[in-house]
Amino acid sequence: VGVGAAQRLYRRKPPSLPSPSGGRSKSEKEISMATQGFFTAFDDVWMLGGVRTPMVDYCGALGHVSPTDLGIKAAREALKRAGVAPSDIGSVVAGNMAPGDFDQFFLPRHIGLYAGVPVQVPAIMVQRICGTGFELFRQAGEHVQSGACEAALVVGTENMTRNPIAAFDHRTGFKLGAPVGFKDYMWEALRDPAPGINMIQTAENLAQKYGITRAQVDEFAAASFAKAVAAQQSGFLAGEIVPVVTEKFELEGYKPRGIKLQGKATEVTQDTHVRASPIEVLARLRPVFEGGVQTGGNSSALVDAAAAAVVASGAYAKANGKQPLARIVG
Repeated sequence: VGVGAAQRLYRRKPPSLPSPSGGRSKSEKEISMATQGFFTAFDDVWMLGGVRTPMVDYCGALGHVSPTDLGIKAAREALKRAGVAPSDIGSVVAGNMAPGDFDQFFLPRHIGLYAGVPVQVPAIMVQRICGTGFELFRQAGEHVQSGACEAALVVGTENMTRNPIAAFDHRTGFKLGAPVGFKDYMWEALRDPAPGINMIQTAENLAQKYGITRAQVDEFAAASFAKAVAAQQSGFLAGEIVPVVTEKFELEGYKPRGIKLQGKATEVTQDTHVRASPIEVLARLRPVFEGGVQTGGNSSALVDAAAAAVVASGAYAKANGKQPLARIVG
């Protein structure tokens, strides 16, 4: 990979495993084909600090906030909590899937700049769909372990409310009587045109394949909500959240950016989707598909939020007297 001997990039090659039926063992090639992937290991890479905004329901108080500004808010606080000077950051790695405004191309650059990172420091956008957060840490870890930088800033940000209503066929104009053809970007993006199914149908297919029942799904959702409510009420979640208020982000020589909360909210301090959801209530909800397992109560929420962390080498942490939160192993 050409980024130094310290970096290790492996292709996993699992050993041959016995067949569950006790018959012929699967070949190493068969197993490798089913499980192959890249694995990056790190010897001395650490997370010094991390924080997130509250996760606020779709069309809520954060509904009109650019994902860039959510990212700036999280990035500034992560640096502050880690006690790391922005000038020490040597790489900015930001993740974002759907455009939340017309300056999305500049999202990682603007997050870095408005967080105080020097202009000469490179910034990159990462997209690996639901695995984007892991990919941020993987790339930051590579940058640190290869010696490209001593500390990196990672930021993931998404505003689902601001996913656009879009059209891709109108550059050459409209023909007489032609339908306008605008579509919901978020809804359409959840559909994979190759098999011709969307994410909801995929989950239903998995439920059928593995015999997962509606009752089991509701039971898991009720338990998950109960844990979240308990964590919120005990103050456990508060430690990882930075409250969001209406504010400006100033940067000398550049136009100000900022956050403006919607409605009557003056401060958002906690996740809004967390709520008591007893299994009896979940069981009464209508499934998305007749006879299916998914409902609005047991499916993932649509929320607007950002999270950030500082990744650094052990040498940097030791030299600056930092107590890491975690070691990034691989």
